[in-house]
Amino acid sequence: MTGWYAERTLDRSARAMIAVTLLALLLVAAVPVALLAAVVMMMLGYVVGGLALFGGSVLAAAVAVALAGVSGMRHLRQLLSGGSFRVVRLNGSQYTDVAEPVAEPVAEPEGSDYTNVVQLDRSQYTEVR
Repeated sequence: MTGWYAERTLDRSARAMIAVTLLALLLVAAVPVALLAAVVMMMLGYVVGGLALFGGSVLAAAVAVALAGVSGMRHLRQLLSGGSFRVVRLNGSQYTDVAEPVAEPVAEPEGSDYTNVVQLDRSQYTEVR
């Protein structure tokens, strides 16, 4: 239980990614409020200030969304490159073409040390198109 709990806690990069994402959501949610405030300012005669307020809020929201996207992709790459997910990369001969059925099942690579792989023959599954 202790080992599982230690693996499931958030590390520093995960917390930073969540914080950046929440900041981006807050800034995007503030854009309509900034638009309303800008319209009120423009009606009172402060046209340049209203345009600056609205433009600045849109610019800040766009930068925050881009930063959240970049940090999210970086965090996803770190998760996939680490040992926490068991992702098996296929070589070119193991991909199958969707249009043409495969004549024989693709065999496991030689020396495979995966103990939880279940081999199926053609009678145990159906192909859905």
